[in-house]
Amino acid sequence: MPGPLTASTVPAQTADVELYVEVQHFYARQMQLLDTRRCAEWAATFTEDGVFAANGLPAPAEGRAAIGAAAQAAQDRLAEQGLVHRHWLGMLAVERVDDTTVRARSYAVVLQVPLGGEPALHRSTVCEDTLVRGEDGDLLVLDRRVTRDDLA
Repeated sequence: MPGPLTASTVPAQTADVELYVEVQHFYARQMQLLDTRRCAEWAATFTEDGVFAANGLPAPAEGRAAIGAAAQAAQDRLAEQGLVHRHWLGMLAVERVDDTTVRARSYAVVLQVPLGGEPALHRSTVCEDTLVRGEDGDLLVLDRRVTRDDLA
């Protein structure tokens, strides 16, 4: 597997426009699934053996089932607290590795909205993904690394 796409390795020329737009659309769909608490559908955007690792979590979630269960538990906690999260990905860099693999790096901002209250910035992160083509040709996350800006 190629190394991570970092600020120093982002290519000067991004991937072709069609791929770039496809990745943007994938993230829009994926984040809206999570933000509307459709955790099983969100988890289905990862490969069966996908990994979700974040420096704010005690350990990576490995496998689609574990990723889905962790997302559902987090969404349940938010619902109990009367909170909604909205994920916004931007400053996207995309690199085609080969015919089936894409690396993507973006800034991910999480807004926290209390029901009846004002939205506030909850997290600022960097999201580094290795995306692969599934059997149907759609993109899936093989490996996600989320680094919170407020943690070492």
